[in-house]
Amino acid sequence: MQTIEYFYSAHSAFAWLGSARLSEICARRGARLLHKPIELSPVVEAAGGQPFAGRTQAHVDYFFGRDIEHWAEYRGVAVIHRRPTHHDAPLALPNGAIIAAQDAGQGADALAHAILGAHWRDDADISDPATLAPLIAGCGLDPDAILAAARAAPVQALHRTNTEEAIARHVFGSPTYVVGGDPFYGQDRLALVERALTRTFAPGTWRNPPVG
Repeated sequence: MQTIEYFYSAHSAFAWLGSARLSEICARRGARLLHKPIELSPVVEAAGGQPFAGRTQAHVDYFFGRDIEHWAEYRGVAVIHRRPTHHDAPLALPNGAIIAAQDAGQGADALAHAILGAHWRDDADISDPATLAPLIAGCGLDPDAILAAARAAPVQALHRTNTEEAIARHVFGSPTYVVGGDPFYGQDRLALVERALTRTFAPGTWRNPPVG
């Protein structure tokens, strides 16, 4: 079984836009998603990207406005056409919940999709346990157990490790998919991800640094 390493944050617009398509690809190709939720800002800045507040209004209007509208229409995905109300809320709990679900051995794919949708479709506060609990239950998981694990030291340590790994491996942003060590940045690369699951690309001059 092929594995897709999936670096993203629980509040990522472009992870949401590609989420359903990613699930379709995994189902069709029999691939496993290895969820690696990250703190996004340190990863973007380590790769040389501007923090959101440092970007020009034209950049924001296009990449976080019109481009989202384009892809939402193309993919048939519902999004709010503005910055979500709670977009700057902490990511430790929603990212941690996805990690905890993966550690529990089930539900991480569905929960990631549910959390991304709650943020971008429903304008919900995904940092609020009261928001997350019904999403977790809807994925067949125990909300109390998942939320307790999400807050606990082992999961939060893994959250930090994911972020450090993304920086070490030169991840540019969210979502980034890695197949067999070959990285694909952005949900607009999902066709290439699917191709990589069936036939690897020829070696290039740049390689994603390995783990460790």
